[in-house]
Amino acid sequence: MANFTPVSAAIGGALIGLSAVLLMLSTGRVAGISGIFAGLLNWRGEDKRWCIAFLGGLILAPILAGLIGYGMAQPRLSSNWAVIVVAGLLVGFGTRLGGGCTSGHGICGIARLSPRSVTATIVFMATAIITVAVTHHMLGG
Repeated sequence: MANFTPVSAAIGGALIGLSAVLLMLSTGRVAGISGIFAGLLNWRGEDKRWCIAFLGGLILAPILAGLIGYGMAQPRLSSNWAVIVVAGLLVGFGTRLGGGCTSGHGICGIARLSPRSVTATIVFMATAIITVAVTHHMLGG
């Protein structure tokens, strides 16, 4: 692993945890990206300003980091748009089926000792491990 950087990973993890705690304390909301995005799409929902600010920060932070000199690896995506669309639909379906996303369950749910979130995170991680094993080791991807 050429990019093993435990100090920056620990700092990033601490900042994510702090952000999740501050969101919970200030709004009473869980920092689950799928739930925040769904709240933004709900026309009859309450205050959308914090949803826009949260999602805007997710988009703008790496752009600003790149502009001030922090290098970022280019994502490796398939050149086949059908694969990308199907993968996106499967992630969306899995998020709805699991009642939330990795950030909601893995960061906030486990921190609240939610048995449902612990189970969901175990399923997410096992699925990711199996997917990587199949695509990289069996299919040579």
